[in-house]
Amino acid sequence: MRALDTADLLYIVMAARWTVLLSLVAFIGGGLGGALIALARTSKRKWLRLASAGYIKVFQGTPLLMQLFLAFFVPGLFGWSVEPWTAAAIGLSLHASAFLGEIWRGSIEDVPRGQWEASTSLGLRYAPTMALVIAPQATRIAIPPTIGFLVELVKGTSLTSIIGFVELTRAAQIVNNATFRAFTIFAVAALVYYAICRPLSAYGRKLEQKLQVGTR
Repeated sequence: MRALDTADLLYIVMAARWTVLLSLVAFIGGGLGGALIALARTSKRKWLRLASAGYIKVFQGTPLLMQLFLAFFVPGLFGWSVEPWTAAAIGLSLHASAFLGEIWRGSIEDVPRGQWEASTSLGLRYAPTMALVIAPQATRIAIPPTIGFLVELVKGTSLTSIIGFVELTRAAQIVNNATFRAFTIFAVAALVYYAICRPLSAYGRKLEQKLQVGTR
């Protein structure tokens, strides 16, 4: 055991950049997948609705930690070596796509049915109706819960420490194993998480009030 010094604390704080980067990658990847899932969930084709609903049930019905384990270990069964960063990005992106897809599906369905009917009466097909009429209104509804999920995603990155990815939580564990100053170390880590998540939460509430959207 050695003494806890400033370099240790700086190491923990600097590891937050990997937490932020992983969150952004997972949010972008999950956003792309979530958009496809939301469109499939609201499609007129039954097989697309059923397939996307099954996907959502699998990822919402299983722990994120298990999903990360599978993303890390399953490729090895086929002889593929996956780095912790890659497994973390894939696992979190798949997880995020299921939740964002459901959030955005709900936002699309919250748009009044009359908007669809009006577009149909104007001769618009599905694609232009979605792009020009429905999506802009659904986006207004979706912004606050989407930001709320991003906050949860940032906190969820802490689980990637289990598969060896060195982000904020893993860095705190490494320092604690050397110094055994758990209270101080994890208090610092908690403050860094708070510094990341608090502005996002505040921004989400501000948008919710501005757009007058959200659960009351």
